[in-house]
Amino acid sequence: MSSTFFFESAWLPDGWRRNVRVLVRAGVIERVIADAAPHAGDERSARAIAGLPNVHSHAFQRAMAGLAERRGPQGSDDFWSWREVMYRFLARLGPDDLQAIAAYAYADMLEAGFTCVGEFHYLHLSPEGTLYGNPAELALRHAAAADLTGIGLTLLPVFYAAGGFGGAAPAPGQRRFITDLDTFADIFARVRTHLGRSAHRNVGIAPHSLRAVTADHLQALLRQYPAGPVHIHAAEQMKEVEDCLAFCGLRPVEWLLRRADITARWCLVHATHLTPAETADLARSGAVAGLCPVTEADLGDGIFPMAAYHGAQGRWAIGTDSHILLDAAGELRQLEYSQRLRLRSRNILASLGQPSSGESLYRTALAGGAQALELPVGRIAEGCRADFLILDAGHADLAGRSENVVIDTWVFATGRALIRDVIAGGRKVVANRRHVERERIDADFRRTMTRLLQAD
Repeated sequence: MSSTFFFESAWLPDGWRRNVRVLVRAGVIERVIADAAPHAGDERSARAIAGLPNVHSHAFQRAMAGLAERRGPQGSDDFWSWREVMYRFLARLGPDDLQAIAAYAYADMLEAGFTCVGEFHYLHLSPEGTLYGNPAELALRHAAAADLTGIGLTLLPVFYAAGGFGGAAPAPGQRRFITDLDTFADIFARVRTHLGRSAHRNVGIAPHSLRAVTADHLQALLRQYPAGPVHIHAAEQMKEVEDCLAFCGLRPVEWLLRRADITARWCLVHATHLTPAETADLARSGAVAGLCPVTEADLGDGIFPMAAYHGAQGRWAIGTDSHILLDAAGELRQLEYSQRLRLRSRNILASLGQPSSGESLYRTALAGGAQALELPVGRIAEGCRADFLILDAGHADLAGRSENVVIDTWVFATGRALIRDVIAGGRKVVANRRHVERERIDADFRRTMTRLLQAD
């Protein structure tokens, strides 16, 4: 199936170009022609930019947004107290619930400007802690949600074996996550067979974290899966860093850099707490730091040392993690603003060569996201998935403004309200700011949430 799009202006890898005609076949860009004339039958729009990759998602947590904002009786709330709320919530979820929530999250992502997602999926077992007849049942429910919504997907089954460093026994709330290497291999193989490999779908592995995976497990996984994306949580909270130091004398990112042969196929999610040496070494490794600025702010995790990492030419990408608020521009804005607050300065990630903060953030996140998901995304270019955000050229926030401030306006002023339509994989999935399956998706989500929350 082929289609053709015509944009009065589009942000291509070399910047804004006028009168851009894009030929698409099977959801992939076949040809991009600038300074072209429109043809009869072209789908015409005023202004387009590439969709942003979302490299870190726990889709089921979208259903928790707003449910963990009450102070706990212990008098101090942090990631670890939030985690207990999450454990209680997920104990109730069945396959249909998970699919309904994932579809709701993915539709919201598309409306917000994310056109592909890395799903870090660790909920494998039933509420009773037993395998489903198809061990990949819950993983494949995410694939079904992606098919319905049209979002690109790199599915990352999680290996989770322990409740703490050194193979500590898991807590009761973690029983739905736990697998052995043979079960994980079965899940991975089923997911790979179902998804295949294309511009729209990919599969990687996700050893959850050094507190949930032993060194022996990690080495076995890397031998078993020598190619493809590897995503891992690392150094999100100071307690994790302190526990790792107490266990082995090394910090989590330090351990990974020394012992795990970190390369460009890796995405270290969060990596919030880094020493200067870790910052430089992580940048040198070619790996992607998977940053989730809104979730990290919500959980009080801390602030990533972006100025130093950016100065060392480190690669990074954006994730939405717990989906407390979905807005692609908002994640970029939160990242920049956290640096401004920390350093008491402005336009931290801009430079003389790239004076636009918005374009610098956006361009780097596009490249890092494509690398971390190992999908041909993030560019309006031949061979890439046809993912376009159609901006509202008539929005009052753009009145009188030249193209060189459009992305700055999107990131720092208007956010998702500037996105009118979204094309994902060559298919129009958002029309006039609303997902085309929104009525059905919302109805399923409402039924699911009503039943789950009434259980309280």
